[in-house]
Amino acid sequence: MGQDDTEWKRAAKEVPELRFLKTLVTGLTLIMGVGMVAVVALLWMRLNQPVLPDLPSSIVLPEGVRPAAITFATDRIVVVTQTDQVLVYDRAGEPVGQLQLQP
Repeated sequence: MGQDDTEWKRAAKEVPELRFLKTLVTGLTLIMGVGMVAVVALLWMRLNQPVLPDLPSSIVLPEGVRPAAITFATDRIVVVTQTDQVLVYDRAGEPVGQLQLQP
């Protein structure tokens, strides 16, 4: 158990490449550790954000209209209907405008 490592130390002094290799491996290990901490920190910050923005309590679509897609902009909610009509609402759920898409 208590081996004498003086031969290793002597060999390291005689071969300077070993000292350089030891320093290189130690440096790369430290950099990899810092990188892992950064990745974990970024994931933690990103996953703590809400998935969807706050939605209004209700959005009233025109009679007989069925939504095909809903998109959230910074201050608007955009609803694309199955009849290629685009309905735009504000964050409170009030209609702002509409547009009919041409096929």
